[in-house]
Amino acid sequence: MSTVDSEGDAEDLRSRVREFLREHDHTVMEPLDFLRARFDAGLAWVHFPAGLGGIGAPRAAQAVVDAEFEAAGAPDNNPRRIGIGLGMAAPTILQFGTEEQQRRFLRPLWTGEEVWCQLFSEPGAGSDLAALGTRAVRDGSDWVVEGQKVWTSGAHVARWAILVTRTDPEVPKHQGMTYFVCDMTAPGVEVRPLRQITGEAEFNEVFLNGVRIPDAQRLGEIGDGWRVAQATLMNERVAIGGRPTPREGGMVGVVAQTWRERPELRTPELHDRLLRLWVEAEAARLAGDRLRQQLAVGRPGPEGSAMKLAFARLSQELSALEVELLGEEGLRYDDWTLRRPDLVDFTGREAGYRYLRAKGNSIEGGTSEVLRNIIAERVLGLPTEPRADKDVAWKDLPR
Repeated sequence: MSTVDSEGDAEDLRSRVREFLREHDHTVMEPLDFLRARFDAGLAWVHFPAGLGGIGAPRAAQAVVDAEFEAAGAPDNNPRRIGIGLGMAAPTILQFGTEEQQRRFLRPLWTGEEVWCQLFSEPGAGSDLAALGTRAVRDGSDWVVEGQKVWTSGAHVARWAILVTRTDPEVPKHQGMTYFVCDMTAPGVEVRPLRQITGEAEFNEVFLNGVRIPDAQRLGEIGDGWRVAQATLMNERVAIGGRPTPREGGMVGVVAQTWRERPELRTPELHDRLLRLWVEAEAARLAGDRLRQQLAVGRPGPEGSAMKLAFARLSQELSALEVELLGEEGLRYDDWTLRRPDLVDFTGREAGYRYLRAKGNSIEGGTSEVLRNIIAERVLGLPTEPRADKDVAWKDLPR
């Protein structure tokens, strides 16, 4: 199959799904068994190669398949809970992993049997990922890793992590990095909660103390970790900024509903702000559709950074408008109890929670400042920022 441009192609896919559903009755099967069978039938992510959950179909075919399973009421793999694995680890493993790595990791990743996290950010590197200092030193067939990561979502529930390390400090910072798959249950991996302004601890610090990683768990070539990490980050921003959203979905829908249900809260000034943000949200939603079309034809680009930037700004402005709209009522907070959630229940809590949690949107998944640089240089073609450290060995950089 090479295209789903025609209705005939789409109908072929629907028939394939219906046949699978006839042979696998999800009303009597265990959900996990059903998901495993779906993966094995090539109906998980259909654009992946045969044997790895797909059938080599165009990415656009996924929507046809997903709609058919959803209409049948079939169990899904809870994509929000395993978003890091699906959106970041899986495409990286597919692009840079060996066949053995692909067959080992992709199936339990897609079914949700194994949760993944991302060990990129560090206390001493901040938004400059290339400045990271976590060291990996070769020891026979293993690498020994020492360092600290921070702001790691879901590390407390993760079985595996994608990890970027420094393996050669003698070369400039964008070189000498190597990318691994890290076993989060290995001796020397320590996860500590980071309590946030909301009271929750969805993020973590992760300490890597003499962690041994087999060379067989390396993704890409030694010293080529920056290129692998860039591929991961591009997919991450597409995943965050390019999620399909219905009209008035997300925060704009929450605020618009409050506006309609509570006319006594309205003022002309708040009305103007809501209209402006509604139009911007709609423009961002349609731009997201365009981004997914580009992705469907295999052209993911830096536009994902623009979508992630727009998502963060809109989320913060809308949550602030909601608090202002509600006045003192908007300042109430439901529960400060320390929680360690698997995922963020952004719209399921009160306005005060949404306002505080939205502050993290411009930090997580790449800061807004970094994303503006990417847009300026790669989309608008503006001159790059002066970089005095470009040709300096990492070990000689001031810290």
